[in-house]
Order: sequence, then structure tokens, then C-alpha cells
Amino acid sequence: MTVTQTPTEPSTPAPVGDGRRPVRREKSLAERTDVRVWTVAMSVVGFAALLAAIAALATAQDAKSASPKGAVTAAAPASSIDFNATPAAGFQPRDPIAPVTPTGTVHNITMHIVEKVMTVAPGVKQKMWTFDGTVPGPVYRGKVGDTFNITILNDGSITHSLDFHAGMVSPSTAMVPIDPGKSHVYTFTANHAGIFMYHCGTAPVLMHIAMGMYGAVIIDPPDLPKVDREYVMLQSELYEGPHGDVPDMARMTAEQYDAVMFNGYANQYKFAPIKIQPDDRVRVWVLDDGPSQSSSFHVIGTIFDTVYKEGAYLLGPTPGVGGSQSLDLMPAQGGFVEFTPTEAGSYPFVTHKFNDASQGALGLFQVGDAAPMNHS
Repeated sequence: MTVTQTPTEPSTPAPVGDGRRPVRREKSLAERTDVRVWTVAMSVVGFAALLAAIAALATAQDAKSASPKGAVTAAAPASSIDFNATPAAGFQPRDPIAPVTPTGTVHNITMHIVEKVMTVAPGVKQKMWTFDGTVPGPVYRGKVGDTFNITILNDGSITHSLDFHAGMVSPSTAMVPIDPGKSHVYTFTANHAGIFMYHCGTAPVLMHIAMGMYGAVIIDPPDLPKVDREYVMLQSELYEGPHGDVPDMARMTAEQYDAVMFNGYANQYKFAPIKIQPDDRVRVWVLDDGPSQSSSFHVIGTIFDTVYKEGAYLLGPTPGVGGSQSLDLMPAQGGFVEFTPTEAGSYPFVTHKFNDASQGALGLFQVGDAAPMNHS
């Protein structure tokens, strides 16, 4: 910065005064200009330093956010899953058809906790902790006001427990630890409608859910209309363990998952499309069992005219011109969508979080007699 100085009058000796106090001399125009220039310069420098500090802080924060969750990290080994591979001959997908609402108001259910090795993708086996030997566990159903008495037996080797989100019960009395070889009766009355998660509540809950200990119970909304086809899709993440054993806890906390699945097997309804007919009225119940990732359920090529989420209709069921593209869910949230495909063809369904769709969360509705398309 160049500062131009203004000529001033010759300086005059300061008056002596009366000997009691010195007489103040007024500053010249040049001196006042120098002070103003210096003040402005220092302000500019200070402001520039502040901007630099803010930029450095933002850069550091971005770098922190770029690492997985910024806290617990673990080396992510290469996944053994080939998402373009096909299952072995004789592959049987999990039946996606929703259970029929049972008659009666009291449902007595017996469940077994079973630890077993399961096939979770073509050629990939993983040790899982299960309810009744399946991942997800069984899907149950009832009506508002029904009572569920669940007798749970632990046939595994470690302590487990049970937590049904559909009931309002004291955790200290209902969600108790169940040691190997022991049993427990879990009772609740369903006072609210929706699709609710159940899972093992033993610490670390993250690990027990990730190992397969989750399922769903559907409590019908009052006056739920009949449809031609009704399905259930439970979304979850898969964490592979070394040699198919228990996954590393650090990878789970860092959310370094290897696949995202509908109903416990990567891409299973891509290999075994769900067959429906044109003009069928279709309802799909969807639950995000997590343990950590969100879901955006979407059927490519159609629009939902009815959307029910977390106990309330967001759209429909009365006819109208509104439509929905997806059902957005966070972990432990659920609902259903309804649609009516009018043209024959192959309609993929995915989570519209497409990174997860490319890692196993993809299936097909095969409408009519059109040849299946290859959606990879």
C-alpha cells in the first residue's frame, strides 16, 4: 500500500503554559491521516487473518468428515460378494408374501434363538444369530388390541434377549437377558397400528442386529382394504466376518458394511423376480431394520398412490391426483406403499440410496409375460 503524505505548516514550539500543566498540542493533518491509514491497514490484516483461520477450520472439518464417522475406524477388507454372480442351482428365495391377518385376539407364539451358518449372497456364507433359524426372523401379524404372548427359548451359546417395538412394556421386566438353555415369556398388547421392528436387545445391540437378530410384526390399521398382492420387504446391512465368523465390532461402528439386503439375501429378487399381473393392486410393507443405514424404497416405472408411514397415511387411501416416488425410512421405521402397474414389463425395486442399491438392495417385480430385463 502507498501512502501519499500531505505537506504541513512548519511546526511551532509548544507553549510553555503557566507551569502547572503542559499545554496540549493539536495533531497535524498529516499525523491524523497516518493514524487513520494505520488503523485501516491493521483492520484489513486482521480480517484477512480471520478469514484464513475460518478456511483452515473448515478444511480440517471436511477432512475429519471424510473419514468414516470420524471416530472408530477399521481396515475394510475386500468384500467376498460378487453382486453380478448368480445363486447355485436350486436357489429358493425367501417368500416375500405378507402373512394373512390371523383370527382371534390372543396370539401364543414360540420362538427359538438359533446360531447358524447361512448363505447370504451367491457363494458367500456367514455365521448368523437368528430367530427361528431365519434372517430376518418370522413376520407376525395382528390387529389393534390383540395380545401377543411370545415364549422365547435360547438355543444358542451366548446370552440374548428380545425387544418388540409394537408393545409398551417395561424394559426391566420384559427385555431381560436370556442365558443359553433358558427361556422367557414376553407379553404385550398392540395398541398402535403399523409395521414394527423386533430385535435382540443385548449389548452391544449393534452387533446382535447386524448378526441377523431382527424381524417384524404388522399391526393392521383399522379398515385396511384388501389388495390383490401383499408383500413384506425388510432392509438391513450385512457385515462379513473373517472366514464367515463374527464381524469386527470396529467395522460395524464405522458402518463399513459389505451389502444391503432385502429379506436377508443380497439381490435375491433380482435372481427370483416377484411375479404379478397388470392392473393388480399391490401393497408392499417396508421396514428398515438397519442397524444403521436409511432406506428410500422406490419401484422404478410406477408411482405410489397410497403411502402409510409410522402409523399415519401420508397419501391416500382416497383417490386423488397426488403421487409419491419413494417411502423414506430411518432405521426402525416402517410403513407401506400401494401401486397398480398397468403395463407388462420388468419393474426394479430398490432403495434410492443408489450406492446401497448397487450393493445388493435390488429386486424385480415381473409384471405379466414380458421377458425379464437384466438389471445389474
